[in-house]
Amino acid sequence: MENKRIVFVAPGKAVLEKCDTLEPKRGEVRVCLAASTVSSGTERANLLGNLNVSTVAKRDKPNFPCCLGYSTAGVVEAVGEGVGDFKIGDRVAMTWTNNTQHLCKNVENVHHLPDEISFEEASMLHIACFPLAAIRKCHLQIGESALVMGLGILGLFAVKLLRAAGAAPIIAVDPVPEKREKALACGADYALDPYEPDFAETVHRITGGGVNVAIEVTGVGAGLDGALDCMAKMGRVALLGCTRDSNFTIDYYRKVHGRGVSLIGAHTMARPSHESSEGLWTLRDDMASLIRLILCGRLDLRSMIDEIHSPDEAPAVYARLAVEKAFPIVVFDWRK
Repeated sequence: MENKRIVFVAPGKAVLEKCDTLEPKRGEVRVCLAASTVSSGTERANLLGNLNVSTVAKRDKPNFPCCLGYSTAGVVEAVGEGVGDFKIGDRVAMTWTNNTQHLCKNVENVHHLPDEISFEEASMLHIACFPLAAIRKCHLQIGESALVMGLGILGLFAVKLLRAAGAAPIIAVDPVPEKREKALACGADYALDPYEPDFAETVHRITGGGVNVAIEVTGVGAGLDGALDCMAKMGRVALLGCTRDSNFTIDYYRKVHGRGVSLIGAHTMARPSHESSEGLWTLRDDMASLIRLILCGRLDLRSMIDEIHSPDEAPAVYARLAVEKAFPIVVFDWRK
């Protein structure tokens, strides 16, 4: 069977290449991809050869060649032994996969997908789990104010999920006007430019004293510093953005310690593996939650897609990712 995958072969360069089709091992299914979504932050870091792409330590050298892309959906086409109720023909969404047309994955990372949810929308579910986990860790209460600092794909998903969770008001923050406009379309009540001289004062006025919950998604020291300026006493800040350069300084005494603000590590890997508890849900349970929210009409991810491309267009798409600051939400349609 002919197979193909998207591979990063050098800084800023991606190719679509042929590869072997594997047979599923015990506990695995092989899935024919229908759609995959570009996770712009993580994929840009790997595409550019950023050495700090690990949650443990910096790499010694760039990771090339690299086959990335981890949020996908498709149809089961072969099954190994011990795969439970998965069978050939099942529609599925997957976590921690890659951009390979026919790929094998352990069923721990495979999730049944209802017919009512499109493959394009399902290919975003894994990425949407990241801000969902961050919001849970902040223990957001209905009616609390929330701020999202940075409006890439994770920030926009955070806006959607905060809306579903009952945050009010929701303040979306980004220096790019197009991103602010999209955040308003996603359900933000306000969209602000962090470089406006009265930015923090405006947030305090809107919220009547500061933000209760902030989802920091820039991964930049200045973004965190700006979010801290907006916090109410006893506020909670989820560090969802991957800060790949730690060379910055925060006035922790005045902005964190003295105000009782909580900084919460919110990398998606910092979650329980097998059993959910209050504020700490497993990836599988978060995937199930998102599916329920979509089925009940509380969450619409499909409308957030900006562009759909064939995998044949991957080299051009990733060339843009390497240089564009306002990269759109892109889905690859592997059926093209």
